[in-house]
Amino acid sequence: MQLDKVKFDELVRRRWTVSLILTAIMLAIYYGFVLILAFDKELLSGKLAGGSMTLWIPVGLAVILIAWVLTGIYVFWANGTYDRMVKDIKEGMRD
Repeated sequence: MQLDKVKFDELVRRRWTVSLILTAIMLAIYYGFVLILAFDKELLSGKLAGGSMTLWIPVGLAVILIAWVLTGIYVFWANGTYDRMVKDIKEGMRD
């Protein structure tokens, strides 16, 4: 039983570590975007290729795409490492 507790504690620690790292990355990107908007609008106000679209649009889309990528990274990790660890813990409890 003690081994199962150690495995479970490791599972919880890894899940929190992965979640907090991905959350910190997303918060840094999002709040960086918002802070640029709040304090230096001119930084991304330049026009792209002489058109009417400013740099804000692709940067905003990049923020959204990064959120999707980070979600995909978490899902990939959860479907691989996390699920395998849960399975090992369950099998250890059955024995």
